[in-house]
Amino acid sequence: MAAPPAPSRLRALAARALPYAPALAASGALGALCVRAILAQAGRPALPLDDAFIHMQYARRLAEGGFFSFVAGDGYSSGATSLLWPVLLAPFHALGLRDLSLVYAVWALGLVFHAALAVETARLARPLAGPAAAAGAGAMCAGFAAFAWFAWSGMETVAFAWILTRTARLAAALCEPAPPEPATDSAAPAQPPGAPAQPPGAPAQPPGAPAQPPSASIARSLALCGFVAPLLRPEGALASLLAAIALALSASRAVPQAPLPAPPLSAPSPSRSGALWHSARSAGRLLALAPLLGPLVVPALNQLLAGHPTSSTTSVKWLIGNPNYDGPTLRAALLDNVRLLVTDVIDGGQWTAVFLPEGSAAIIALGAVALAVAAHRRGRPAHAAIVGALALGALLPCTYLSFLWNRVRYVWPFAPAWIVMAACLARELGDAAQRLRPSLHYVTPLLAGAFAGALAARLPWAIGDLANSARAIDRQQVWLGRWAAQHLPEDARIGVNDTGALAYFSGRRTFDVVGLTTEGEARYWVAGAGSRFEHYEKLPPERRPTHFIVYPHWMACAPVLGRALVDATVEDQAILGGTTMIAYEARWDLLGSGALPVRSVPGERILDELDVSDLESEAAHAYALDPLADQRNMAIALAAPESSAPGELDLTRTELADGGRYHRTADRFVAHLAALPAEAHLVLRVASDDGAELAVSVAGQAIGTIDVPRGPWVERALPLPAARLSTPAPIAITLRRGAGFHAFHYWITGR
Repeated sequence: MAAPPAPSRLRALAARALPYAPALAASGALGALCVRAILAQAGRPALPLDDAFIHMQYARRLAEGGFFSFVAGDGYSSGATSLLWPVLLAPFHALGLRDLSLVYAVWALGLVFHAALAVETARLARPLAGPAAAAGAGAMCAGFAAFAWFAWSGMETVAFAWILTRTARLAAALCEPAPPEPATDSAAPAQPPGAPAQPPGAPAQPPGAPAQPPSASIARSLALCGFVAPLLRPEGALASLLAAIALALSASRAVPQAPLPAPPLSAPSPSRSGALWHSARSAGRLLALAPLLGPLVVPALNQLLAGHPTSSTTSVKWLIGNPNYDGPTLRAALLDNVRLLVTDVIDGGQWTAVFLPEGSAAIIALGAVALAVAAHRRGRPAHAAIVGALALGALLPCTYLSFLWNRVRYVWPFAPAWIVMAACLARELGDAAQRLRPSLHYVTPLLAGAFAGALAARLPWAIGDLANSARAIDRQQVWLGRWAAQHLPEDARIGVNDTGALAYFSGRRTFDVVGLTTEGEARYWVAGAGSRFEHYEKLPPERRPTHFIVYPHWMACAPVLGRALVDATVEDQAILGGTTMIAYEARWDLLGSGALPVRSVPGERILDELDVSDLESEAAHAYALDPLADQRNMAIALAAPESSAPGELDLTRTELADGGRYHRTADRFVAHLAALPAEAHLVLRVASDDGAELAVSVAGQAIGTIDVPRGPWVERALPLPAARLSTPAPIAITLRRGAGFHAFHYWITGR
């Protein structure tokens, strides 16, 4: 009898796509509501986060041939939070989707990943919670307001959630394959689902081998997902680790533990069979290394093209490694973030009420218990461990300076694990009810549906917020970007603190003062405004912005902001960094104005100088900083200070600008003099809000005190004992009276 014809590739593809049809229909309907709301409020395609336009700008540069350069002529930028998301968008730009039309491509990708995430979440839940609760998990995922918000936000959040969930599902399937289907012939060995049928006469599995060898296609898919996940977001390293562990465990089971039986004449020899098994194990071990390469790709690119392995985003946002946090301060900040996550974020508190019902933390906690029970009852410990690891991944954003930015977008990719826990809770409660009364078989789907309904009840609120936020970005950043395209010279360079829409729509070069997309600036942003001002003094003129479009309170560097040109004010919003964003002409005339004391003695020169807030000067003088020094690092411009130092007053400098560190109780640094002077003075530019008395010592010897009056800055001088100034010379200024002082500059002058 002839064998039945193999199914066509088209039919096979249709069979694989069929499970996605209901999810695509649901996501399509939800997407239509989101897009309609955005168009109604903004009047055109719009996105609710400026960061989405950062991805679109990188995509445009990729399509134009610039490999992750943010603006033409500036070279590689390490600021791409997601390497793959702009890569997915770039072909659409190359095909002709420009300006706002690219938003439609972003929305289409969001729809696809939203549907795929619902399917993967249901598949991850099924072995633990059964088909009814798994269907409820898919419904919970489809109706979760946070996923709806971000699927149509232009961000990579839902795509990242999908690859995390898919990696978890494949890793669990590899560790604990589905039970084999019962064989119709009791003598025939059981086979794994999806494995090709054994031909008549084929040998049975070797004793000691796994009853169900892992599918090679699952292993390859898992390795690929583990490799790709960190390219979508750095937190994807968690998926890489899960994939590598699962592949390594699978490879360790690939070798039989008992001797192979004598095969029939038509089968391979025992030695060849053993060699094949050993070869399979070696290949599996090599495959397990593939996911571990994924987290290395971005650091390697950064090192190769930018000269450092860390991304600028890491420098700006990551608590670990932030120079302003010592051990105790870092621990306190991390614990505060964890506390906020548990007591507010996952509980539907003030930061997440738009997405989660109040009291959600209790359901998640009970779900964690149900997850353990389900794993025990169904023999799925690996599934439970992987879901638990994915849920604990929400702690990773707690290592950020703040994870509350942009509607808590860093936390939501780990939420599918919470949904699986809720599905397990529905199943265990349903089973308990059915044990009490067998007729209560409907409790599991009823509870799963109730959870899904509670999440979906937040959709109208979230869709309204999505549309309102998109309108706000459109009326502010997008409007100012278009204004800049029409009113600023083509060679303008715009200093920005929100860099996405302004770069994308203006077509002008940008200078990211935060440092996310402009290499080298992150260090100074993290240090504080005073350090940025001192850094700008050293920038070559051609690198300095010609204009600024910023929130003034974010910029916090008034000495470089010149004439205001236009502003964009948006009320009735909760997504923007400020109500008003202003376009300024850049002002550079005050750079260097505070470099010298206002009085000088003819014939004297500067023997050494500590420019407070100048990071390079501070490092060269071993200037000691307190934790959280960035919060007290200011840049100010004032009238020239009153000075009691000897010498002639420079009448040409009526206004000075300088960076300084506020609320100091002690300053300690080391002076370096080229030669021992005949005579010397210490000149201090300092201030105090309420008045202060400062004691000065050199190499441990007290040399005098200085009275600092209440009010603006002053300059004071003390004679230094030349004999104590042998290099290096430790100098200490300590507070004797008052609440604190502000330090701007120290000079050692002499002959």
